[in-house]
Amino acid sequence: MTVEEQARRFREGIERLRKEIGKVIVGHEDVVSQAIITILSGGHALLEGVPGIGKTLLVRTISQSLSLRFSRIQFTPDLMPADILGTNIVVEDPSGRKSFQFQKGPIFGHIILADEINRATPKTQSALLEAMQEKAVTVSGQRYPLEEPFFVLATQNPIEMEGTYPLPEAQIDRFFFKIEVKAATLAGLLEIIDRTTGREIPSISPVLRGEDILAMRALAREVPIASHVKEYAARLVLATHPTEGGSDVARKYVRYGSSPRGVQALVLAGKILALMKGRYNVAFSDIREASYPALRHRLILNFEAEAEGVRPDQILGRILEKTPDAIPA
Repeated sequence: MTVEEQARRFREGIERLRKEIGKVIVGHEDVVSQAIITILSGGHALLEGVPGIGKTLLVRTISQSLSLRFSRIQFTPDLMPADILGTNIVVEDPSGRKSFQFQKGPIFGHIILADEINRATPKTQSALLEAMQEKAVTVSGQRYPLEEPFFVLATQNPIEMEGTYPLPEAQIDRFFFKIEVKAATLAGLLEIIDRTTGREIPSISPVLRGEDILAMRALAREVPIASHVKEYAARLVLATHPTEGGSDVARKYVRYGSSPRGVQALVLAGKILALMKGRYNVAFSDIREASYPALRHRLILNFEAEAEGVRPDQILGRILEKTPDAIPA
């Protein structure tokens, strides 16, 4: 199969997935695109938004559109690591002999919805995040690999902070994208009313299999990126640091800038975006489009930013304005 044929199938697969998700999810085109990019990158996404705007519904709809095992984990303060990973239980065979047998937890799925991840204790959060990083679970010294494709879509509520355990910066950095889910528009609310209060409820059918996702993921990694575009992505990440090579806005408002995972996310998301748009090379516009979800959670702001109410997206907007595509000769 030629590269052109593979790229055509890639775009057709994404369009089928978008169309199926669109049967249930009204609007939120950017959020859906960013979730799809996360899945095709092999990474994980953190969805943040106020309650009741469809974060959980989005993840469930994506799972129904894919022929993959889905697990939902509702995070609560009393949730224990064994409730996620699984545990050894005592079983008895027909002869009466007793032995330990590993009972798999909900983490052994393909699509994992970690609902309200900031409501569980750090011990439980770290168990999930370790599985995300290692793609394996270790219980009682025994390692159990997680089947690919495996990705976690976690949600959190930014306003109800009482009784929550905010994720440490080092663990937030493990998420490929941080996706902000905003409230619906008037037209969107009217469409939601029509779809959900009428006689017929939209039904979702699987349109992609696990092997399709893995093939699309492998194809995206083969997309070439020119050296000057790669350098632009690196300069964007360096501009987030409050050091001598950073931008003025970063020196004023940022305590720590993006890690190298930020530039990895920019380049990989740029490759996927290029294929989605029918191109076979990464453009500057692809890097810019990926910069907000890839970098917003990787900026640690200082006290001055907190006092003035400056948000990471505002800082990134200034950095994008001030960073030229190419360094002047």
